[in-house]
Amino acid sequence: MASGDSVEEIALLAPYKMGKLQLSHRVVLAPLTRCRALNGLPNHAHVEYYSQRATPGGLLITEGTHISSTAGGFPNVPGIYTEEQVQAWKKVTEAVHAKEAIIFCQLWHVGRASHPAYQPGGAAPISSTNKPISSKWKATLPNGTQTDYPAPRSISASEILELVEIYKQTALKAIRAGFDGVEIHGAHGYLLDQFLKDSINDRTDEYGGSIDNRSRFLMQVVDAVVSAIGAEKTAVRISPVIDFNDAVDSDPLSLGLGIVERLNKFQEAVGAKLAYLHVTQPRSWRGPVAVGQGDGSELVRELRRAYEGTLITSGGFTRDSGIEAVAQGDADLIAYGRLFISNPDLVKRFKLNAPLNKYNRDTFYIPDLVVGYTDYPFLSHEDHHSVPAPS
Repeated sequence: MASGDSVEEIALLAPYKMGKLQLSHRVVLAPLTRCRALNGLPNHAHVEYYSQRATPGGLLITEGTHISSTAGGFPNVPGIYTEEQVQAWKKVTEAVHAKEAIIFCQLWHVGRASHPAYQPGGAAPISSTNKPISSKWKATLPNGTQTDYPAPRSISASEILELVEIYKQTALKAIRAGFDGVEIHGAHGYLLDQFLKDSINDRTDEYGGSIDNRSRFLMQVVDAVVSAIGAEKTAVRISPVIDFNDAVDSDPLSLGLGIVERLNKFQEAVGAKLAYLHVTQPRSWRGPVAVGQGDGSELVRELRRAYEGTLITSGGFTRDSGIEAVAQGDADLIAYGRLFISNPDLVKRFKLNAPLNKYNRDTFYIPDLVVGYTDYPFLSHEDHHSVPAPS
């Protein structure tokens, strides 16, 4: 896309109707773990961080947010299961809404990607299996050191139903905190993905074996959340072709299409579309790939063609590749992570085709409430005053 092209000609910056929500452009803040929630609580820095990246009619998705005291596995991550956390998030949603933006809360349970240091009473993390994550991947302890992941505890069918209810109640808390909706995190080797992927799920009950069984937990969560807050406020994230945390599937295309088929049938049954389906496209992927799937981008296209609703994709997009993906119909919306970290005014920079700040990986996950979090420069000084003054 040439620098002289007008905003009207750029598909990425065109308006989009997402259910009842009117978006003014298709640039989405991806959910990003940032480790700034000291004691598990959002704070003034979160208010600044999210409001800096809010634009009228723009969609923001929060960092993964814990649904319970057993959900964590990384330091300084926020939750939304206590009243104190709900009240803290209200300050964030109020600041975002003051800028006429839209914000969804990503509901997260890490499952076996945890350590007894994060679990009540030092218990083992929970999962679909008793198999630990391999030593290729490391757990980060609360003090910042790294160690091998321990063996998890495979949960019973009755415990799964208890977790379904927890997702439902947490979604209600998110709406009470002022969020416009929730994204159910079913990707990247975390709890729900540990049921979806056949390299992890070794169960022999109704939650293991076939794609129908492996997707049962996810669909029960979707059903419960939709029953509580409505389909238009419920979204799902999946990553069939991502191998993070050993989450490999022997046939990611069939898994992805199987999930999409079930979501389509669910939408037809309830008579309403989900807010969106969010699919992660790998920047680089080395897992097993079936013939015709290439590097994973074709798989995402197949899911786009199959899914009957709004589709967001993410995974290392640039301005130009995002424009191309939307223009070609590969996705409706593009979620940006690293570029949004270092460019709080990313939408404005995309509109002007302006230079971008470089991001510093060393500050992605540090607990500093300013450095690498809210101190990246804006194009103009007046844009930096992102939190509206009281009237």
